[in-house]
Amino acid sequence: MEYHSHDLEVTQEAVALYAEVTDDFNPIHLDSDFAMKTAMGGVIAHGTLSLGLVWDVLSRVPGFDGAHAALDIRFVRPVRLGNTVRAGARATESGGLEVWVENERGELVIAGSATVRPGEQQ
Repeated sequence: MEYHSHDLEVTQEAVALYAEVTDDFNPIHLDSDFAMKTAMGGVIAHGTLSLGLVWDVLSRVPGFDGAHAALDIRFVRPVRLGNTVRAGARATESGGLEVWVENERGELVIAGSATVRPGEQQ
């Protein structure tokens, strides 16, 4: 079975609000002139903004104990202003979950897995 989060449109306002909440005012997220001069070539959203969608989707998986979960993820590509992202999860044969976040073009921006730490399953 596969589970999905809601869609999140990444706007300048969403990124600015996230910066306020997290106290992360790195100019790569907020200053287009600065960001254009970096290897990223423009403003990118905070990686953890998209990662939050993984926790959202995990909360939808029946019986998954997020309080005792471990994530193993990698950031595959940056999320740009104007992107719309959605997280997904599906059970694996090993009993864990494959997790991902993709943009509106179906490109992975985050990929990884989620497991419940041994000895802490419900």
